[in-house]
Amino acid sequence: MWKRSIFLLLVSLLASCSEPEMPSPFHAIDITWQHGKADFQLSDFNGRSRNLKSFTGKVVILFFGYTHCPEVCPTTLADLAQVMRQLGKDAERVQVLFITLDPERDSPELLAHFVPAFDHSFLGLYGDSKATAQAAKSFGVNFAKQFNKSGGYTLDHSDGTYLIGIKGYPLLLSPYAQRTDFLLQDIKMLLVTGQ
Repeated sequence: MWKRSIFLLLVSLLASCSEPEMPSPFHAIDITWQHGKADFQLSDFNGRSRNLKSFTGKVVILFFGYTHCPEVCPTTLADLAQVMRQLGKDAERVQVLFITLDPERDSPELLAHFVPAFDHSFLGLYGDSKATAQAAKSFGVNFAKQFNKSGGYTLDHSDGTYLIGIKGYPLLLSPYAQRTDFLLQDIKMLLVTGQ
């Protein structure tokens, strides 16, 4: 019995020696440690070359998808449009970016009609297949074509939304269908902290 008591005492002493971890103030998961240098080199639907530095000074909300997506992409963009409305004047300090994973079908013209239909400030980005693959890999996004019997295809793809602070960090990953009030709180925190 006394051996067990000594063991428990030693365990509690060792535990008290370590630095306590503070809980994250964000609802989204901080993945800066894994993808902190993530970036892209793509074009917007106006033909202008863009990367993350193009949006320094704004909180960037980044989502990878495609315009023919039957559910996840339009739902996410609709949720983000709701968040932008709730931000009010602060929405001017936030940029939503939609990166297409389907450059074969998502032309600049299609992106110019599809993406801003959710909110006029949303920007669609595209590149050739190599630039698209590099951008996806940089953020840890997986995607693959799933062909159907009629010869068409859909894309299976990662469905999280990335939140990037004003100075390019932290890089947060919000899961699909995250509550809009959680997204709103995280974005406001990034705006207030100035990270």
